[in-house]
Amino acid sequence: MTQVEVVERVKSPPRRFFLQSVCVASSFCFAAFSSAQESNPKSFGDWFLSGEYVAEETYVGSGDVERSASKSVRDFDEHDSILHLVFTPRIKPGVLRLGAEWERFSFGIPDGAPLPNTLQSVNLVIGLDTQLSDSILVRVEAQPGVYNTGFDDLSDDFNAPFVAGGTYIFSPNLQLVLGVSVDIERKYPVLPAAGVRWKMARQWVLNAVLPTPRLEFEMNSDVTLYAGGNLKQDNYRVDDHFGDNAGDRRLNHAVITYSEVRTGAGIDWKISPVVTLTGEVGYQPYREFDFYRANIRYHQDNGAPYGMISLQGAF
Repeated sequence: MTQVEVVERVKSPPRRFFLQSVCVASSFCFAAFSSAQESNPKSFGDWFLSGEYVAEETYVGSGDVERSASKSVRDFDEHDSILHLVFTPRIKPGVLRLGAEWERFSFGIPDGAPLPNTLQSVNLVIGLDTQLSDSILVRVEAQPGVYNTGFDDLSDDFNAPFVAGGTYIFSPNLQLVLGVSVDIERKYPVLPAAGVRWKMARQWVLNAVLPTPRLEFEMNSDVTLYAGGNLKQDNYRVDDHFGDNAGDRRLNHAVITYSEVRTGAGIDWKISPVVTLTGEVGYQPYREFDFYRANIRYHQDNGAPYGMISLQGAF
Protein backbone atom coordinates (compact mmCIF):
# COMPACT_ATOMS: atom_id res chain seq x y z
CA MET A 1 0.00 0.00 0.00
CA THR A 2 1.43 3.37 -1.03
CA GLN A 3 0.43 6.34 1.11
CA VAL A 4 0.63 10.08 0.71
CA GLU A 5 -0.40 12.69 3.20
CA VAL A 6 -1.51 16.30 3.41
CA VAL A 7 -1.60 18.20 6.72
CA GLU A 8 -2.81 21.67 7.67
CA ARG A 9 -0.42 24.26 9.24
CA VAL A 10 -0.60 27.98 10.21
CA LYS A 11 1.33 31.22 9.75
CA SER A 12 0.60 34.97 9.94
CA PRO A 13 -2.02 36.44 7.51
CA PRO A 14 -1.96 36.28 4.59
CA ARG A 15 0.87 33.74 4.79
CA ARG A 16 -0.77 32.07 7.79
CA PHE A 17 -3.93 31.28 5.82
CA PHE A 18 -1.85 30.10 2.83
CA LEU A 19 0.11 27.71 5.03
CA GLN A 20 -3.10 26.41 6.59
CA SER A 21 -4.62 25.86 3.16
CA VAL A 22 -1.73 23.84 1.75
CA CYS A 23 -1.01 21.86 4.93
CA VAL A 24 -4.56 20.78 5.61
CA ALA A 25 -5.57 17.97 8.01
CA SER A 26 -3.42 16.58 10.74
CA SER A 27 -3.36 13.02 9.42
CA PHE A 28 -4.32 13.51 5.81
CA CYS A 29 -3.31 10.27 4.05
CA PHE A 30 -4.69 8.98 0.83
CA ALA A 31 -3.77 5.36 0.12
CA ALA A 32 -3.23 3.77 -3.25
CA PHE A 33 -4.40 0.20 -2.79
CA SER A 34 -5.48 -2.68 -5.00
CA SER A 35 -9.22 -3.18 -5.42
CA ALA A 36 -8.86 -6.96 -4.95
CA GLN A 37 -11.60 -9.50 -4.74
CA GLU A 38 -11.64 -9.72 -0.94
CA SER A 39 -14.78 -9.71 1.18
CA ASN A 40 -15.33 -9.41 4.92
CA PRO A 41 -12.65 -10.89 7.20
CA LYS A 42 -13.17 -14.57 7.93
CA SER A 43 -12.87 -14.11 11.70
CA PHE A 44 -12.46 -11.42 14.34
CA GLY A 45 -8.75 -12.22 14.59
CA ASP A 46 -8.22 -11.47 10.91
CA TRP A 47 -9.02 -7.79 11.62
CA PHE A 48 -5.66 -7.43 13.40
CA LEU A 49 -3.41 -9.10 10.81
CA SER A 50 -2.64 -5.91 8.87
CA GLY A 51 -1.87 -2.39 9.92
CA GLU A 52 0.73 0.35 10.34
CA TYR A 53 2.76 1.74 13.23
CA VAL A 54 5.10 4.63 14.08
CA ALA A 55 7.32 5.25 17.12
CA GLU A 56 9.17 8.56 16.81
CA GLU A 57 11.21 10.92 18.96
CA THR A 58 12.50 14.38 18.01
CA TYR A 59 14.75 16.67 20.03
CA VAL A 60 14.94 20.39 19.19
CA GLY A 61 17.73 22.46 20.74
CA SER A 62 17.33 25.74 22.59
CA GLY A 63 15.31 28.42 20.80
CA ASP A 64 13.38 31.62 21.50
CA VAL A 65 9.91 33.00 20.82
CA GLU A 66 8.62 36.52 21.39
CA ARG A 67 5.37 38.47 21.43
CA SER A 68 7.04 41.88 21.39
CA ALA A 69 10.43 43.35 22.19
CA SER A 70 9.58 43.28 25.91
CA LYS A 71 7.64 39.97 26.04
CA SER A 72 9.48 36.78 25.16
CA VAL A 73 10.27 33.22 26.27
CA ARG A 74 13.89 32.31 25.66
CA ASP A 75 16.35 29.47 25.70
CA PHE A 76 13.96 26.48 25.86
CA ASP A 77 14.32 23.09 24.18
CA GLU A 78 11.67 20.66 22.92
CA HIS A 79 10.90 16.94 22.86
CA ASP A 80 8.27 15.68 20.40
CA SER A 81 7.18 12.07 21.01
CA ILE A 82 4.77 10.11 18.79
CA LEU A 83 3.17 6.66 19.03
CA HIS A 84 0.77 5.55 16.29
CA LEU A 85 -0.92 2.18 15.70
CA VAL A 86 -3.69 1.65 13.15
CA PHE A 87 -5.17 -1.67 12.02
CA THR A 88 -6.31 -1.89 8.39
CA PRO A 89 -8.74 -4.79 7.90
CA ARG A 90 -10.25 -5.12 4.44
CA ILE A 91 -14.02 -5.14 4.11
CA LYS A 92 -16.26 -5.10 1.07
CA PRO A 93 -16.38 -1.26 0.67
CA GLY A 94 -12.60 -0.93 1.05
CA VAL A 95 -10.05 -0.79 3.89
CA LEU A 96 -10.99 0.27 7.39
CA ARG A 97 -8.57 2.32 9.51
CA LEU A 98 -9.06 1.65 13.23
CA GLY A 99 -6.50 2.57 15.84
CA ALA A 100 -5.07 5.17 18.16
CA GLU A 101 -2.25 7.71 18.35
CA TRP A 102 -0.49 9.80 20.98
CA GLU A 103 1.70 12.86 20.55
CA ARG A 104 3.34 14.93 23.26
CA PHE A 105 5.33 18.16 22.94
CA SER A 106 7.43 18.81 26.05
CA PHE A 107 9.07 22.24 26.22
CA GLY A 108 11.74 23.42 28.64
CA ILE A 109 9.50 26.28 29.76
CA PRO A 110 9.22 27.01 33.51
CA ASP A 111 5.90 27.00 35.38
CA GLY A 112 4.23 30.40 35.48
CA ALA A 113 5.48 31.37 32.02
CA PRO A 114 2.94 32.76 29.52
CA LEU A 115 3.21 29.53 27.47
CA PRO A 116 2.43 25.90 28.42
CA ASN A 117 5.35 23.51 28.90
CA THR A 118 3.34 20.52 27.61
CA LEU A 119 0.93 19.99 24.70
CA GLN A 120 -0.58 16.54 24.24
CA SER A 121 -3.08 14.69 22.10
CA VAL A 122 -4.55 11.23 22.70
CA ASN A 123 -7.00 10.24 20.00
CA LEU A 124 -8.61 7.42 18.08
CA VAL A 125 -8.22 6.97 14.34
CA ILE A 126 -11.44 5.96 12.56
CA GLY A 127 -11.47 5.96 8.79
CA LEU A 128 -12.07 4.22 5.48
CA ASP A 129 -10.05 3.96 2.28
CA THR A 130 -12.14 3.13 -0.76
CA GLN A 131 -11.69 3.00 -4.54
CA LEU A 132 -14.13 4.83 -6.79
CA SER A 133 -12.43 3.77 -10.03
CA ASP A 134 -9.12 2.45 -11.31
CA SER A 135 -7.69 5.98 -10.99
CA ILE A 136 -9.52 7.57 -8.03
CA LEU A 137 -8.93 6.59 -4.40
CA VAL A 138 -10.72 8.23 -1.48
CA ARG A 139 -10.08 8.49 2.25
CA VAL A 140 -12.34 9.77 5.03
CA GLU A 141 -10.90 9.80 8.54
CA ALA A 142 -11.74 11.24 11.96
CA GLN A 143 -9.36 11.71 14.91
CA PRO A 144 -11.67 12.06 17.96
CA GLY A 145 -9.83 12.50 21.21
CA VAL A 146 -8.46 14.76 23.90
CA TYR A 147 -6.19 17.66 22.91
CA ASN A 148 -4.80 19.45 25.98
CA THR A 149 -1.76 19.90 28.24
CA GLY A 150 -1.79 16.55 30.05
CA PHE A 151 -3.88 13.90 31.79
CA ASP A 152 -4.93 16.02 34.77
CA ASP A 153 -8.35 17.06 33.43
CA LEU A 154 -9.91 15.31 30.43
CA SER A 155 -13.53 16.33 31.02
CA ASP A 156 -13.99 19.09 28.45
CA ASP A 157 -10.93 18.97 26.17
CA PHE A 158 -12.54 16.72 23.54
CA ASN A 159 -12.24 17.52 19.83
CA ALA A 160 -12.96 15.52 16.68
CA PRO A 161 -11.17 16.91 13.62
CA PHE A 162 -11.70 14.98 10.40
CA VAL A 163 -10.49 14.92 6.81
CA ALA A 164 -11.84 13.80 3.46
CA GLY A 165 -10.01 13.66 0.19
CA GLY A 166 -8.69 11.61 -2.66
CA THR A 167 -5.79 10.62 -4.87
CA TYR A 168 -5.96 10.68 -8.66
CA ILE A 169 -3.52 8.19 -10.21
CA PHE A 170 -2.59 9.87 -13.47
CA SER A 171 0.08 7.21 -14.12
CA PRO A 172 2.30 4.88 -12.07
CA ASN A 173 4.80 7.75 -11.86
CA LEU A 174 2.41 10.63 -11.13
CA GLN A 175 -0.33 10.98 -8.49
CA LEU A 176 -2.33 14.10 -7.59
CA VAL A 177 -3.92 14.71 -4.15
CA LEU A 178 -6.89 16.92 -3.24
CA GLY A 179 -8.83 17.17 0.00
CA VAL A 180 -10.44 19.16 2.79
CA SER A 181 -9.96 19.33 6.57
CA VAL A 182 -12.53 20.28 9.21
CA ASP A 183 -11.63 21.32 12.78
CA ILE A 184 -14.06 23.46 14.78
CA GLU A 185 -11.28 24.58 17.15
CA ARG A 186 -9.24 26.04 14.31
CA LYS A 187 -9.30 29.72 13.37
CA TYR A 188 -10.43 28.70 9.88
CA PRO A 189 -12.56 25.56 10.50
CA VAL A 190 -12.72 24.32 6.87
CA LEU A 191 -9.61 24.31 4.70
CA PRO A 192 -8.66 22.77 1.32
CA ALA A 193 -5.36 21.12 0.36
CA ALA A 194 -3.45 19.78 -2.66
CA GLY A 195 -0.24 17.88 -3.42
CA VAL A 196 1.63 15.82 -6.02
CA ARG A 197 3.93 12.78 -6.05
CA TRP A 198 6.13 12.47 -9.15
CA LYS A 199 8.73 9.79 -9.88
CA MET A 200 11.03 11.88 -12.09
CA ALA A 201 13.59 9.17 -12.83
CA ARG A 202 14.43 5.62 -11.83
CA GLN A 203 15.98 6.65 -8.49
CA TRP A 204 14.43 10.11 -7.95
CA VAL A 205 11.01 10.96 -6.48
CA LEU A 206 9.52 14.39 -5.80
CA ASN A 207 7.07 13.77 -2.97
CA ALA A 208 5.48 17.23 -2.67
CA VAL A 209 2.76 16.12 -0.27
CA LEU A 210 2.46 17.65 3.19
CA PRO A 211 3.21 17.40 6.05
CA THR A 212 6.56 15.98 4.88
CA PRO A 213 7.36 17.28 1.36
CA ARG A 214 10.71 15.97 0.23
CA LEU A 215 13.00 14.99 -2.62
CA GLU A 216 14.03 11.34 -2.41
CA PHE A 217 16.98 9.40 -3.87
CA GLU A 218 16.70 5.61 -3.73
CA MET A 219 20.22 4.24 -3.32
CA ASN A 220 18.93 0.67 -3.41
CA SER A 221 15.82 -1.28 -2.47
CA ASP A 222 16.55 -0.87 1.27
CA VAL A 223 18.09 2.62 1.60
CA THR A 224 16.61 5.99 0.60
CA LEU A 225 18.20 9.40 1.14
CA TYR A 226 16.00 12.49 1.27
CA ALA A 227 15.91 16.24 1.90
CA GLY A 228 12.79 18.22 2.70
CA GLY A 229 10.59 19.61 5.44
CA ASN A 230 8.08 18.73 8.13
CA LEU A 231 5.18 21.08 8.89
CA LYS A 232 3.29 20.48 12.11
CA GLN A 233 0.20 22.21 13.54
CA ASP A 234 -2.50 21.24 16.02
CA ASN A 235 -4.97 22.87 18.39
CA TYR A 236 -5.06 22.25 22.14
CA ARG A 237 -6.79 23.59 25.26
CA VAL A 238 -4.77 24.73 28.25
CA ASP A 239 -6.05 23.98 31.76
CA ASP A 240 -8.72 25.90 33.64
CA HIS A 241 -6.23 27.97 35.69
CA PHE A 242 -3.43 28.47 33.18
CA GLY A 243 -4.34 32.14 32.70
CA ASP A 244 -4.41 32.77 36.46
CA ASN A 245 -0.89 31.37 36.78
CA ALA A 246 0.34 33.28 33.72
CA GLY A 247 -1.20 36.60 34.80
CA ASP A 248 -3.91 36.80 32.12
CA ARG A 249 -7.32 35.33 32.95
CA ARG A 250 -8.32 35.37 29.27
CA LEU A 251 -6.09 32.32 28.86
CA ASN A 252 -7.98 30.11 31.33
CA HIS A 253 -8.96 26.99 29.34
CA ALA A 254 -8.10 28.84 26.11
CA VAL A 255 -7.46 27.23 22.73
CA ILE A 256 -3.83 27.42 21.61
CA THR A 257 -2.62 26.64 18.10
CA TYR A 258 0.94 25.34 18.01
CA SER A 259 2.82 25.40 14.70
CA GLU A 260 6.36 24.58 13.67
CA VAL A 261 8.39 24.02 10.51
CA ARG A 262 11.44 21.78 10.25
CA THR A 263 13.85 21.54 7.32
CA GLY A 264 16.46 18.82 7.09
CA ALA A 265 17.88 15.70 5.49
CA GLY A 266 17.71 12.07 6.48
CA ILE A 267 17.91 8.40 5.62
CA ASP A 268 15.31 5.62 5.53
CA TRP A 269 16.75 2.14 6.11
CA LYS A 270 14.40 -0.77 5.52
CA ILE A 271 15.66 -3.26 8.07
CA SER A 272 13.00 -5.85 7.23
CA PRO A 273 9.73 -5.97 5.25
CA VAL A 274 7.87 -4.60 8.30
CA VAL A 275 10.49 -2.33 9.96
CA THR A 276 12.02 0.90 8.63
CA LEU A 277 14.50 2.93 10.67
CA THR A 278 14.65 6.66 9.91
CA GLY A 279 17.21 9.20 11.09
CA GLU A 280 17.03 12.92 10.32
CA VAL A 281 18.88 16.11 11.27
CA GLY A 282 18.19 19.71 10.35
CA TYR A 283 17.06 23.15 11.50
CA GLN A 284 13.78 24.49 12.83
CA PRO A 285 13.36 27.97 11.28
CA TYR A 286 9.80 28.66 12.46
CA ARG A 287 7.69 28.07 15.56
CA GLU A 288 4.52 29.76 16.84
CA PHE A 289 2.22 29.62 19.88
CA ASP A 290 -1.06 31.34 19.02
CA PHE A 291 -3.94 32.00 21.44
CA TYR A 292 -5.86 33.34 18.47
CA ARG A 293 -9.16 33.95 20.31
CA ALA A 294 -7.34 36.15 22.84
CA ASN A 295 -5.16 37.75 20.13
CA ILE A 296 -1.94 36.66 21.88
CA ARG A 297 0.74 35.18 19.65
CA TYR A 298 4.37 34.25 20.33
CA HIS A 299 6.41 33.70 17.17
CA GLN A 300 9.91 32.42 16.47
CA ASP A 301 12.77 34.76 17.33
CA ASN A 302 15.71 32.39 17.02
CA GLY A 303 15.64 28.95 15.41
CA ALA A 304 17.31 25.77 16.62
CA PRO A 305 18.86 22.53 15.30
CA TYR A 306 17.01 19.24 15.71
CA GLY A 307 17.47 15.50 15.40
CA MET A 308 14.84 12.81 14.85
CA ILE A 309 14.79 9.01 14.98
CA SER A 310 11.83 6.74 14.27
CA LEU A 311 10.76 3.16 13.72
CA GLN A 312 7.82 2.65 11.38
CA GLY A 313 6.31 0.10 9.10
CA ALA A 314 3.29 -1.77 7.81
CA PHE A 315 2.34 -5.38 8.44
